[in-house]
Amino acid sequence: MKDYVSYKKKLGVSEQTADEYRYHLGTFLLYLNDRSIVKVEMISPEIIIDYANLTVFASQNVQYTNLCIIKRFLKYLYDNGKLNKEVSHIVPKSKRVRQPKLPSTYSREEVLTMLTTVDRSSPKGKRDYAMLLLTARLGIRASDVSKLKFCEIDWEHNRISIIQEKTKTPIELPLLPEVGEAIIDYIKYGRPISELPYIFLHVNSPYDRLNRSTLHSIVCQYMRLSGISFEMERHHGPHALRHSLAALLLEKETPLPVISEVLGHRNTESTRYYLRIDINSMKQCMLDVPSVNPHFYRKDGEIDV
Repeated sequence: MKDYVSYKKKLGVSEQTADEYRYHLGTFLLYLNDRSIVKVEMISPEIIIDYANLTVFASQNVQYTNLCIIKRFLKYLYDNGKLNKEVSHIVPKSKRVRQPKLPSTYSREEVLTMLTTVDRSSPKGKRDYAMLLLTARLGIRASDVSKLKFCEIDWEHNRISIIQEKTKTPIELPLLPEVGEAIIDYIKYGRPISELPYIFLHVNSPYDRLNRSTLHSIVCQYMRLSGISFEMERHHGPHALRHSLAALLLEKETPLPVISEVLGHRNTESTRYYLRIDINSMKQCMLDVPSVNPHFYRKDGEIDV
């Protein structure tokens, strides 16, 4: 498994994707161990089918991802002489549910309510507030906020320049006064003394850098404290703040390429996902319903001639 993950990383997959490979391959290897499969040569079509049958208990998307990774892993083993037979085709296909729901968004007033809930008099509050602003005002992903470094902020020219964790592509964003002031307030009066290059650290010792799940917890915490409604099962993590920023930009009729640049998308195809929440623009595309020909309606038993 280690060799395969290393191989995928050489091809350019992100550390986040590599972790996903490790997780799904780990579940497969645990299954093989339970079946007393100690050598890859012992992997048979029956073993593969039995494993695939167990994945039906997962969600469709998890099952799809798991089986795709297992299929590629088995193909890799065969191509590299680890398996004598090509068995990757035995892995059954699984349907992937793509974007079944509209992106979860929050109004400008709701986001402001969440931000005002933060107690900025404490070190934790100063840190949380700055991290929330980076996502809510600039749309930076949680993985990039958590590992933001001092060297990535150009204070003289008021801009943030990072290499995105997810896409491995560079992005440059304006350092808005509100965001910059919050970061400075945290650095001067809230951040523990540390030689680490990362700006945001744990409040308690050891003062290590944060991971992306920390920001998810922070967003959920303040949304609940603010009393924001989660009707229609709206998601309430950092990504919802990115969605909300996209919705606000669409509302202001910001061109799609500009929104793509702000959100760090590699192309506008990813950004088109948000067009479904631009209700005001969609209303302009509504067509009048033509009147129906009376012959369309007939009583039961009648035959149109």
